[in-house]
Amino acid sequence: MLIKIPKGWEIPEREVTLEDVYLNRRKFLTRATAAAAAGIGGLILPGAATLRGAREEYQPLNLPPLTAPRNPEYKVDRPLSSERAATGYNNYYEFTEAKDQVWKVAEPFKPRPWEIEFKGHVEKPRKIDVDELIKQMSLEERLYRHRCVERWVVIVPWVGFPMKKLVEWAKPTSQARYVRMVSFFRPAQAEGQRKGTWYPWPYYEGLTMAEATNELAFMVVGMYGKILPNQNGAPIRVHLPWKYGYKSIKAITKFEFVEKQPPTFWHDVVPAEYDFQANINPNKPHPRWSQATERIVEIGETVPTRLYNGYGKYVAQLYEP
Repeated sequence: MLIKIPKGWEIPEREVTLEDVYLNRRKFLTRATAAAAAGIGGLILPGAATLRGAREEYQPLNLPPLTAPRNPEYKVDRPLSSERAATGYNNYYEFTEAKDQVWKVAEPFKPRPWEIEFKGHVEKPRKIDVDELIKQMSLEERLYRHRCVERWVVIVPWVGFPMKKLVEWAKPTSQARYVRMVSFFRPAQAEGQRKGTWYPWPYYEGLTMAEATNELAFMVVGMYGKILPNQNGAPIRVHLPWKYGYKSIKAITKFEFVEKQPPTFWHDVVPAEYDFQANINPNKPHPRWSQATERIVEIGETVPTRLYNGYGKYVAQLYEP
């Protein structure tokens, strides 16, 4: 008989108190704390996470269903965020810097048809349609925390498949030590790319091979039992729950397996503030704010930040001697 010993940060699934929000989409929490915001050029300070203008007008789209069995290994010890909160408040500068308006600005974006390229140190470079790729993978649902470098947090039921399976499918050679990922470039459909010409579009990120094949690294194609909405990275993104959100690149068009550490978008833009590793660490402050605490979107509760976002059991061995 197999006895599973819960990890220190887990609680029984029955105690995830907002599960009904996920299972019954007619119920949406309306609580949203208007956090105080000190304005510099109209910006909201990190940690002041609210739905603001979207609070009254936004409701999740009725997207096609995408169901998958839940993997019981990955649980959370905080309530799930409502679908409305997780899809109505996010960062996506390709569309807009207003977190509560991304859903609106991204609505005209066309995430299909969508071709993904695999190149670099692989046995055979190739391209494949995203839906054909998804058909070749076994989907599952995982409950993961998502922690932004700006200190706000959502807890989401993601649907997808392990990134390790994607790497195995791509068949990298022994020369591959890193995975470089590139997002889309469509200024006609993405207002932020059209107006924010000072950014080096398209967005690009990178991981070590050990990170990409770690069991936590997850390729996301859906959330809340639906296909992924535009504002959350449709049609395919990565999610790395032990790293700050900017590492979890959205709307990926290219995977390139390389030998040297690739440059990354935010490190190139602001090298003193955003590093390649980007592991969540309460003891390592951002140059402009502390990372010791974080704010849960929707309920406004401030809680202590945990090293590796509480996932140290899975990833600490990648970084600590």
